[in-house]
Amino acid sequence: MLGSVRDAAIEAGTSAGKPVDVEGVLHRYGAMTAVDRVTLSVGAGEVLALLGPSGCGKTTLLRIIGGFVRQSAGSVRIDGRLVDDLPPNRRNVGIVFQSYALFPHMSVAENVAYGLKARGWARARVAPRVARMLEVVRLAGFADRLPRQLSGGQQQRVALARALAVGPSVLLLDEPFSALDKGLRLDMQIELKRLQQQFGLTAILVTHDQDEAMSVADRIAVMNRGRVEQCDSPVAVYDRPASLFVSGFVGTSNRLAGRITAVEGAEAGLALDAGGTVVLPAVAGLSGGSRAIMVVRPEQLVLSDREGPGRWPVTRRLSVPLGPDLVHDLETTDGTALKLVERRAGGGPPAGAALWCGLAPGAEPSLFAATDHTGD
Repeated sequence: MLGSVRDAAIEAGTSAGKPVDVEGVLHRYGAMTAVDRVTLSVGAGEVLALLGPSGCGKTTLLRIIGGFVRQSAGSVRIDGRLVDDLPPNRRNVGIVFQSYALFPHMSVAENVAYGLKARGWARARVAPRVARMLEVVRLAGFADRLPRQLSGGQQQRVALARALAVGPSVLLLDEPFSALDKGLRLDMQIELKRLQQQFGLTAILVTHDQDEAMSVADRIAVMNRGRVEQCDSPVAVYDRPASLFVSGFVGTSNRLAGRITAVEGAEAGLALDAGGTVVLPAVAGLSGGSRAIMVVRPEQLVLSDREGPGRWPVTRRLSVPLGPDLVHDLETTDGTALKLVERRAGGGPPAGAALWCGLAPGAEPSLFAATDHTGD
């Protein structure tokens, strides 16, 4: 309805986002299952990132929510309303594609106005809304330019303005910044977060870039083979991965295999194949004699020039400066490669030096059964 509360919210910069509920969504392309019984809820004003490798089903799921693909089973609700039988233009979603999808023969203003005119807005209402949206994305002086006269980042801002102009209940973003260079991508991620917070938008972002997901999203749904392996805050996904796949896909991680020596209360001893024994929080299903894998982040490791409890021998192969840090490439006695990060202070020990590696104070590595290789 014209002049709706949602439109007024966009004009005033107040919350316009609505909740989204995906319930048991399944989709198959022939014999291939692209989305496998996914259930997710996105709160009003929340940003959810669908993160995963190519072919994991994240784009198919986004297109199902937007109405571009009809799922084989399950349902989608927006603001509690079942939308399965509604086409995209009646779901009130804004969409930003990787390719921008701007009309090359139309000016910036005409591109932004396109969705408004398609919805039957009166001309007297269209011009002020277009001007307002161009101000929001900081392109007020670019209304008469054609897309080819803009940089990649400016074109993406136009695409965002066009999506926001219609006052969407949900903003869907499909790899929106992947075509931009690293510096500009970061600028656009910040810009998106600013706009999302300004308007209280509900947004679902598809990306394979874990840094993008970590910086923009309130929660991350890590997908693999059509399923959601973990849906949690960025910090929880990084610090407490729910599976070996998540631990390997999100961030950099090291894996050290071993055998559980004993479980006493809340602690378990793990005798590493690389040598040494470490004490970790016990995990349900792992008992004495079980094969297990410790997953530890590079910053959770420390080097020492002497042997000691909880340490295992390593050889330094190479060290590379990375900004204020130094990344050490290490190798254990059983041939396992390790990455260790510490603050840069000189060039580190010489290559080939015999050293010992251990857990940093307060480190909380993850422990998984050695048989947990689902999707890995």
